[in-house]
Order: sequence, then C-alpha cells, then structure tokens
Amino acid sequence: MKKINILLIVSLALCAHAERLLFRGATVHTVSGQTLAPGDVLVDGRKILEVAAKIDPKGAQVIEVKGQHLYPGLIAANTTLGLVEIPGVLATRDTSEVGQFTPDVQSWIAINPDSELIPVARANGITHAQPVPSGGIVPGLSGVIALSGWTTEEMTIRKPVALHLTWPSMDLDTRSRDEVRDKSSFKSLEDQARDRRAKLKDIDEFFGEAKAYARARTDKSIVPAWEAMMPLVRGEIPLMIRADDARQIKAAVKWADTNGFYAVIVGGESSAEVAELLASKKIPVIYDSVWAFPGKDTKSYDAQFKAPAVLHRAGVKVVFCESGRFEASMVRNLPYVAAQAVAFGLPADEALKGITLYPAQVLGVDERLGSIDAGKEASLFVADGDILDIRSHVKRMWIAGQEVSLTTRHTRLYEKYRSRPPSGVSATTAAQ
Repeated sequence: MKKINILLIVSLALCAHAERLLFRGATVHTVSGQTLAPGDVLVDGRKILEVAAKIDPKGAQVIEVKGQHLYPGLIAANTTLGLVEIPGVLATRDTSEVGQFTPDVQSWIAINPDSELIPVARANGITHAQPVPSGGIVPGLSGVIALSGWTTEEMTIRKPVALHLTWPSMDLDTRSRDEVRDKSSFKSLEDQARDRRAKLKDIDEFFGEAKAYARARTDKSIVPAWEAMMPLVRGEIPLMIRADDARQIKAAVKWADTNGFYAVIVGGESSAEVAELLASKKIPVIYDSVWAFPGKDTKSYDAQFKAPAVLHRAGVKVVFCESGRFEASMVRNLPYVAAQAVAFGLPADEALKGITLYPAQVLGVDERLGSIDAGKEASLFVADGDILDIRSHVKRMWIAGQEVSLTTRHTRLYEKYRSRPPSGVSATTAAQ
C-alpha cells in the first residue's frame, strides 16, 4: 500500500510539471526550416509536439504571443560561464588545473549553479552553454549544461562533448637580446623553433600513448587520465583545437587528419585565410574574433567583421562565441556578436544558426536543441523583436518546458535604487 502511495505521489508530481502549452500567434523562428509569421507551437511537458501555422489547443494552456518572436534557446559555445565569477578574484576562478596534459579534467563538475552571471546570460536568450577548461596543452573535457537547475548534476545534459587541445604558437619573436627588457627570458629564433618542435613531439607522443592504451586496455589496467581520452579515440566526440594563426590552423588540420580525429577549430582569428581548406575537410569554426582587432597591421579594419561571411561562402559552418578576460560576464552579448557579422555580409539566417542550430550540431545535442521542431526539447524564449537587434528584449523563457525567471542582479539593483527616497527624505517619511 505504501509503495502504491509513493508511486502515486511521484506520478502526480511529474504531472504537475508536465504542462501542456500552446504558444499562439508569434513569429516562429524554427531555424531549421521556414519562419512562420504568424505560427503556433504546441508543447507537452518537456517536448515540442507540433509546429504549424494554426493548431487546435486540445485543452492546452494558451499563451498569447501575437506580434512577438519565438526562438529556440541560444547556445553559448566555448565559454567560461559558471566557471568564473569575478576575474580579478582568484577564489572565484575555476578554469584550469596544474599541468600541461590533464585530459581527465571535467568542466561540468566545476560549475557554480548559484553564479550571478547565469541569470544575466539567460535574460538575453541563452538557455544552454558549453563551459570549457583552459590552461596547458590538453586542458580537459567539456560538457553542455542547461542554465537552470539546483546542482551540477541537474544542469548537465551531455558529457563529455569534446576534448580540448591548444596548438603551439607558430609565431616567432624576432627581437634581439638588446630589445628585450628581461634578458633572462630572451630566446633566439633557433630556441623558439626548438621549443615548438618539442611541444609538437609531446602532443604526438601523448595522443599516440592514448591510442596504445585503448588497444591494450583491460578491466585490470584502468588509468583515469587515459580513460578520459577514450571517447575521442573511439570517435565519439570531436577534438576542439585552439588555433588562431593561419599556419597554426593548417598544421592542426593536417595533424588531426593524419591521426583520424574529427577536429573543430576554436578561435580561428585567421581562419578566413584558409577557408577553402576548412571547407574541404568539413571542419567547423567556433569563431571568437568578431570584435577583435586585426592581428596584423596589413589587414583591413573590418577583416574580423567579414571573416564569418568569407567562411560561410566557402562552405564552413560558423559557430559564434564571446571571448576575452570578461567572457563569462559578456556572454550575454552573444546575439550581437552574430549581428556584427550580419552587418558585414553574413546572411541573417546563418547568423541565427550560428548561435542555435550549429552549436547544437557541433556539440552533439541537435537531436534535442537548436531549433523549434516537433520532438525536440521545449527550450524557448519570447522576445519583442529580432533577437539580433540590440533594441529587442527577452520577455519570457522556458527551459525543458519549465518557465524560468528572468530576474537578475541587474534588475534587482535597478528596482532597489529606483525606489530610493529623494534626497533629504527619510525612508520612514517616504513610506508614509
């Protein structure tokens, strides 16, 4: 009898969360197909049931969104969101471990579910993110999290989604010893070339040993660090290679091709210069340099603005991300990174895919996220205009069918100081 009662309680609790909703009359940006203007979307619990120009409510709670825009949740790829709170405070930074090769580092377990930056990102349409480790040559594994939940386990929706590799710099410091302030740090061109060859050798040996471990592995010889490499060796996840210079990208692509790894270029500041190579190898680019200064004084001022359009015309899939020291705070600007590329030649539908469907595909979660399609997860938001337009505002949001709050530290402070009594008037008098 007790077992039946417990099952009944659990069933009722699940039913309470499984709301049937009908979004009616919005401009529905499906992303994967045509935009419906107007259109309806029927949601049952966590899933999207139907997307059409007109849908019978069938007993669903109707949410009138006429004149507004309905989008799939945005996905922030290659971010430190949840791993960093205040860059200047060491205790709030958890992005890296000691050592050059730490493949067993798992970014998703270090997420701070109570980060004040998560609601800020959510308030501008971001429902999911890929927090990534940094530091060293192989800094670890990354997963995908939903920006809602009480614990890291509850937030994590797929793990791992990628192993990360930082490709050695191909630049040469041509300054003479006399031009270097710290003489002890001076390295000749020969020394620099030797260091680079040593790093490349270390990378070859490390990944070679991982393959050897996979061949010789038994239940009695399990090594955690090598176990972390197995999803990559088995071809289950991509290798995300941090490379910006064209020479870096060429070398990384050739190496990955030789070793049989599915590669994704991250950063890609000069990726437009090797767009044809990337397209021929079907290698996506997670591009973080839209707002960066051109790396060379020989480049035009708009080289970084136009790069996504150049990559797209060549046939390269472009995913947008925010970068820099304050990227965890500024990831909220993700839609405007994509919009900047639109202003310099990238089609608007491609820019939208670059923050929704394409990251979902690269991260292996496109069966549930990235577009508004029947069968996918009901992670959606309503905006009062085009999300690529800085004047638009996100009005409501649902993650896996559950509506989430758009209240942030910013809105709380705004309300607090908006209600502050006028100068010279006490709080007691103002209350009266």
